[in-house]
Amino acid sequence: MNIPSSGERTRQPPLVSSQPEARPRLTLLYHFFHPDDVVSARLYSELAAELAERGWDVVARPANRVCHDQGPRLPRRKQWQGVDIRRVRRPDFRQASNRGRLLNTAWMLAGWSGAALFARRRPREAVLIGTDPILGVLAALPWTWFRRRTQAVHWCFDLYPDAAVADGLVDPESRLVGLLRRLTAAALRRCDFVADLGACMGRRLTAIEPSCRPATITPWSLVEPPAPPAPDPQVRRELFGDAALGLLYSGSFGRAHSGEEFLALARALRGDGVAFCFAGRGNRADELRTAVEPADDNVRFAGFAPEDQLEKRLTAGDLHLVSLRPEWTGTVVPSKFFGALAAGRGVVFAGSSDSAIAGWIRQHEVGWVVTPDTVEEVAGQLRQLAAEPARLAALKERCHSVYHAHFSKRIMIDRWDAALRRVVDGDVTA
Repeated sequence: MNIPSSGERTRQPPLVSSQPEARPRLTLLYHFFHPDDVVSARLYSELAAELAERGWDVVARPANRVCHDQGPRLPRRKQWQGVDIRRVRRPDFRQASNRGRLLNTAWMLAGWSGAALFARRRPREAVLIGTDPILGVLAALPWTWFRRRTQAVHWCFDLYPDAAVADGLVDPESRLVGLLRRLTAAALRRCDFVADLGACMGRRLTAIEPSCRPATITPWSLVEPPAPPAPDPQVRRELFGDAALGLLYSGSFGRAHSGEEFLALARALRGDGVAFCFAGRGNRADELRTAVEPADDNVRFAGFAPEDQLEKRLTAGDLHLVSLRPEWTGTVVPSKFFGALAAGRGVVFAGSSDSAIAGWIRQHEVGWVVTPDTVEEVAGQLRQLAAEPARLAALKERCHSVYHAHFSKRIMIDRWDAALRRVVDGDVTA
């Protein structure tokens, strides 16, 4: 007889309903949800709505607050596109501060633990746990302690405590990090299925818990045009003037991102008809603005695009800029990579060659990896691209095709639907 080790889950088969046609239940635990405009909230909202349309009973349990703005509470109960939204009431702690994020984490974990204890049990039930708030995966512990037949699933967007170590917030050798790693390992052991955003993240998950064998299910683009769209002439001029080649950074520019390589690349391309535009928000955006010098006349800035202007913004550039500091490799995977390919735009990536994005760029030939050592090489190739419109058009077609063959919303929702159905039907090797 095999006795499970400490912290390992004694797996219980899902209850068999007396009605075979009973719909499977999915409870989604993520901090933010519709109508929040933060990218991860929109992805989880789209996943929930798509699964509801495919025959799942979906319950979402986000906070009654939005991510970026302090202010009025959202309604506690709401039906939206077939999803039953049941919000956790929490105080208006500021998500942008470290103290606020920790308080939000404690509050949400407590609320989700209460839901695990008191929510009505259902046959064929799974709980899908995200990673906002930080250490959200710890919700797998109460949901498998209190609901022995509920199958736990984790979709890892941000890996903690590794991200906090990469950010320099905690000492990797500290007792706190050791404790958090042990708790994370215990939560991962109790999950029946774990999804990462790329092989670099999968390796980190396995390092924390060797029994964890994650599968890759990536984010998808929030905009999926049927063909590589031509730029809107007005938006193009606003962002890049009359440049022959426009490189766009669109979205969050936070602690995990770096702009040094892009500024070096822009300076190497001064006077060559190549313009750079940084459009977005984040706590490192001001640092980037400060680093730009008067002579950097091919570098521009723009604000955050509202949703109804997002497609025009994403398609205004010829290439998209994506960055991730090397020490953050595997802790996060920037989702803007997928938005770029969906728009038929190649990627210039500043980050480690070991990252999943660098691997996909090499595998599918959809861009360049720029490092301090390759700035001049990449600059030379971009000069050639700016001078050869036919070559740029072929790159756009290839990027669009690669996205729809490997990373589209349909492909990823299909993977989630199949994996979750295997899990609730008792195939924990899914």
